[in-house]
Amino acid sequence: MKAAIHPNYHADAKIVCACGNSFTVGSTVDEIHVELCSKCHPFYTGQQKLVDTGRRVEKFGDRMAASAAKAVTAGGKKVKNAKRAAQKEAKKASKAQLEA
Repeated sequence: MKAAIHPNYHADAKIVCACGNSFTVGSTVDEIHVELCSKCHPFYTGQQKLVDTGRRVEKFGDRMAASAAKAVTAGGKKVKNAKRAAQKEAKKASKAQLEA
């Protein structure tokens, strides 16, 4: 390593959260102030609320249900291809009857 170009490393840097929790870690800064930590963040404390803004989750569920219903009634590509093939066979059979 080159001398005098790297920051000083503090093995006992103090992290202080807004909730009052503090702990030590290794850092190039002697003291760090943070707003959230694992003791007060809603994700880690289990108090997280999921907010369904504008019914987005319900709207998505409705779209998926409508899509599934449409797929069942209309069929997918396989059903359409099978119908097309049956129509072609019927057309060939009718031509063969007319020629005979």
